Amino acid sequence: QAVVEGRINPAADAFHTHIERCLGCRACEPVCPSGVAYGHLLELARRVGREVRSPPLIARLALRVLGTPWLARPALLAARLLRALKLAAAVARLGPRSGPPGPLRLGMAMLAASAPSRLPDRTRPERAGPDHSRPARAPASRAPEPPPNPRPDTRPTVGVLLGCVQAGLFSRVNRATVRVLEANGYTVTAVPDQGCCGALHAHAGDLEAARRMARNNVDAFDAAGVDFLAMNASGCGAAVAEYGTLLAGDPAYAAKAAKIAAQSRDISQLLADRGPVPGAPIHLSATLDAPCHLLHAQGVDGPPNAVLAKVPGLQVLPLPNAAECCGGAGLYGITQRELGSRIGGDKVQSVLSTGADAVVTGNPGCMMQIGAGLRLAGRPLAILHPVELLDESYLRAGLYDRS
Repeated sequence: QAVVEGRINPAADAFHTHIERCLGCRACEPVCPSGVAYGHLLELARRVGREVRSPPLIARLALRVLGTPWLARPALLAARLLRALKLAAAVARLGPRSGPPGPLRLGMAMLAASAPSRLPDRTRPERAGPDHSRPARAPASRAPEPPPNPRPDTRPTVGVLLGCVQAGLFSRVNRATVRVLEANGYTVTAVPDQGCCGALHAHAGDLEAARRMARNNVDAFDAAGVDFLAMNASGCGAAVAEYGTLLAGDPAYAAKAAKIAAQSRDISQLLADRGPVPGAPIHLSATLDAPCHLLHAQGVDGPPNAVLAKVPGLQVLPLPNAAECCGGAGLYGITQRELGSRIGGDKVQSVLSTGADAVVTGNPGCMMQIGAGLRLAGRPLAILHPVELLDESYLRAGLYDRS
């Protein structure tokens, strides 16, 4: 307000310090009695800040790469190679376990944390023969019948937003999402020509780039004619849910964007609405972290718990201060390493205090931030997306295979 009224120069440190230190977790919004849309105001403020002062180099590089498909593809391929060769994990182990890590070590720890997590061995039922190390499968002759459609009169069509980081580093979650949705009475439709949701660019104040990406996705999903858009990354889900606001000033897209935003659903909402159908037991203790952009920005609280409650044998342990941010917040953990490390350290201690075997959270940034914090503390745990647990439960029940 002081900047708008001309009482503070937008180039002043006083402005940038406070605006850039904000996580953008939006926990202030649900408790604001006046209903102030602070997340939208923060993005506008950061746009003003960008006009007079360039963001840090690392932020500019990350936004440029992720916002440019021909740069993103080789960059994410290189990241997967570093992860597969265990080089990221090796770099993450270097250095002290106290104090904020350097940017390279932090980045490598986050990359290592994005690798598929192996469930503790006790979750895998024993099986005689040479294949006892693999998850048990029901014999073909006794495999359960595919789950009945909970609503025989309709099978909604769904398009899955594949994302950029999600597709590049968590493609397994996208594949699991398709399988689980199909098993729960949805028809998943391919949506060609979709791309990055623009969330990171909007958070950083690069609203023109975010609008360009939003228009691309609005065109792609509108052409697909689906009933719902399935979001398995809460940061993307919050961004798409606000496409109507982002493109409200564009006469050619305002109506279409509002329609697409209204069709957006988190994967947990879609699954909770249809059941979900239960699968085979997974004897595991897990603690559920609530991504800020799912809990605060979208107001989705109950569905993730409802989904996990349908996994037989799964013990969900309450996470102290679960509504607090993990410190990732898009690029925050990298651009504000000291604060991000302190905030992330609190989350790590909360996770460890539960004694859980695994952490479950529905956002790739949170998975990497929490996973990196655990690795840097020398206490790596399994990091899983909720849909991965349900998918594994269905695989063990023989409802389908990984093909």
